[in-house]
Amino acid sequence: MEVVKTKDAVGMALGHDITRIVPGEFKGPLFKKGHIITEEDVPKLLDVGKEHIYVWNLKDGYVHEDDAARRIAKAVTGSNVILTDVVEGKVEFVAECNGLLKIDKELLAAVNNMQDIAVATLHSNHTVTKGKKLGGTRIIPLVIPEGPLQDLERLCSRPVIEVLPFKPWKVGLIITGGEVYAGRIEDGFGPVIEKKMAALNGEIIAKTYVPDSVDVTAAKILEMRDAGAEMIILTGGMSVDPDDLTPGSIRKSGAETLIYGVPVLPGAMFMLSYLGDIPVMGLPGCVMYHRASIFDLVVPRIMAGEKLEKKDFYELAYGGFCLRCPECNYPDCSFGKR
Repeated sequence: MEVVKTKDAVGMALGHDITRIVPGEFKGPLFKKGHIITEEDVPKLLDVGKEHIYVWNLKDGYVHEDDAARRIAKAVTGSNVILTDVVEGKVEFVAECNGLLKIDKELLAAVNNMQDIAVATLHSNHTVTKGKKLGGTRIIPLVIPEGPLQDLERLCSRPVIEVLPFKPWKVGLIITGGEVYAGRIEDGFGPVIEKKMAALNGEIIAKTYVPDSVDVTAAKILEMRDAGAEMIILTGGMSVDPDDLTPGSIRKSGAETLIYGVPVLPGAMFMLSYLGDIPVMGLPGCVMYHRASIFDLVVPRIMAGEKLEKKDFYELAYGGFCLRCPECNYPDCSFGKR
């Protein structure tokens, strides 16, 4: 690039986008990179404070910001991520499908440690929908040497950012509680779970109600397994109340407990077990009442194909406190972010 006085730039090719901002009305390019400057353009450029501008005079071994942004974006993105066109030197990342956003935080830090390169993203394990903006990239100067870009392309042997689609799980749903089983109160839990599972590409293949009985509930878990359920969810009955028998029922079914009790509020009484390869979950009552809870931090990861370990739950403590805002903006908030 070469810096010239605007009044002397007539006939030259503009080396970068020129932004025009009218507060509250407009923000966008006044002229695009490559535009040939005319006499009529000079007053417009001066009106936006451009007494000097960069014109195209790219030396060998240097890459313009637009081309650099495209190369960085291509290098750092993985599956199910779409790249936008370059606007003002920046490329943004967009989800191609509903799924779970995965960010390699160590690799992201290494990329940003490279000179004059900036890549920013949302948090990892963020549930995203098709069309959601996930992040973006640009370089800091108008041009960058070829070398750092080549180093970055070699460094990114795995994606920094990708979206894992939710798999079409077949789900068995068991509603616990004598009061619901006897028809004394209406089931409020089932519809909540059905809606949440549909959003995650899950199919409820069977739903049943059980009384407060360990034997009956354990038998229903096994029936769900035999009916082809790939995931089994039990609602309620997870507290320390003597009538809350769901944890004991899950254990009696033969499922091996991974964890019971997690550092997340709301959702501390959550339980995850495995009956062979089938995840069996006990959901506390807060999942029914709260827009965001332990369900929304854990189940999407399982639906995306992750096999969680105990350490994954302990790591949820950092960011695992929901502020219960009057107007819930989850997942665009601090809950579950780290």
